[in-house]
Amino acid sequence: MSVPLSILDLAIVGAGETVRDSLEGSVALARAAERAGYRRVWYAEHHNMASIASSATSVLIAHVAAHTESIRLGSGGVMLPNHSPLVIAEQFGTLESLHPGRIDLGLGRAPGTDQNAMRAMRRNGESSDRFPQDVRELQAYLSDERQVDGVTATPGRGTKVPLYILGSSLFGAQLAAAFGLPFGFASHFAPTALSQAVALYRSEFRPSEQLDRPHVIAAVNAIVADDEADAQQQFQVTKRRRVALLLPSGRSYSDDEADRILDSPQGRQLQQMAQYSGVGTPTQVTEYLDRFAEHADADELIVAHQSPTVEERIRSVELLAEAAELGTAAGRR
Repeated sequence: MSVPLSILDLAIVGAGETVRDSLEGSVALARAAERAGYRRVWYAEHHNMASIASSATSVLIAHVAAHTESIRLGSGGVMLPNHSPLVIAEQFGTLESLHPGRIDLGLGRAPGTDQNAMRAMRRNGESSDRFPQDVRELQAYLSDERQVDGVTATPGRGTKVPLYILGSSLFGAQLAAAFGLPFGFASHFAPTALSQAVALYRSEFRPSEQLDRPHVIAAVNAIVADDEADAQQQFQVTKRRRVALLLPSGRSYSDDEADRILDSPQGRQLQQMAQYSGVGTPTQVTEYLDRFAEHADADELIVAHQSPTVEERIRSVELLAEAAELGTAAGRR
């Protein structure tokens, strides 16, 4: 591979699985990623979604960190407007104190949920307006500075947990550039503004204490299998599940119903969300990811392995790592 590979684990609760099954699967996947040479594994904050188990992101990171040894772990991301900067500083300061040198803090400003759950979290629609100020406040808590008189994050102060700005629009790109922070683009589900956002970030980047040059992480979907037909079948199952996840009806759909929706104008919008997806054999997907990395002008790819079952996702993780030669020095750089 021309760039390092990382993993975005969506902590999927599959058909017939419990939340415990999903979380145990996340541990198994992280251990497989560690053995295979991936750079990091991130977990995203979602709420009120029955098929995603990563809502308590820092708790999940702590659990996985206790069952791994060296791989970096972090949030991709924590939705900062849902929380006070002090609480996040304390949580990630605790993680860094327990697992030094292994923790990342990716930050987003979206709610990660729907309007009903936003109200349940006591969040109002103006919370995201404070995102830039909240990032600065959080950064101060994790450093040796102080923005709020008489308040220190313990744990947190002096840990300097690295921050990453995550987004799917030009706003995140501009903020990451202005603050001199790495930028992660959510192209695995919001592909439209990828090239424009990355170009803006690179052109406006200002060096900071954390980072002296731009660093772009682009997200991409992947399903890798020994056989191309198997990978394509897994991809179809994943797209069918996305219909039930994203349509607001609250009902389940048969395979035929889901396929008809996917073929409709509304369904084509859902399929467009998965525009950046490498599906096939290890060679096919590795070649696709090399092309995507060049297209995205990315310094690192974070791969969302989208296979329907834990076993298939772990197999996808292992096959891609082997084909990309992640275990070599070149693959780890």
